Amino acid sequence: MIYDKHIFICTNQRAAGAQRKSCGEVHGMEIVDAFKKKLKELNLPIKLRAQKSGCLDICDFGQTLVVYPEGVFYVGVELSDVDEIIQEHIINDRIVERLRIENVRKK
Repeated sequence: MIYDKHIFICTNQRAAGAQRKSCGEVHGMEIVDAFKKKLKELNLPIKLRAQKSGCLDICDFGQTLVVYPEGVFYVGVELSDVDEIIQEHIINDRIVERLRIENVRKK
């Protein structure tokens, strides 16, 4: 199946004692579950999928996810950001600039 929007949320967990943090240790699966629950509730008229993914290799910026087909990477994502990402990016096709990696790197 081809999706209109496909959300990959990092849930990677590094081995104990690893020097780099990982998204799965923070709240990766909680964010996956929040996206799935909210998208199901909204029952939007487009083909959507939110799913866990392995490492997206930018964990240093915090919890990471990417939305396709645009290829927009969001970093430092908190549970409180899920509704905004869905409303702005998924429904209204507007990027949440404050979470976009290009803007976070500039800080």
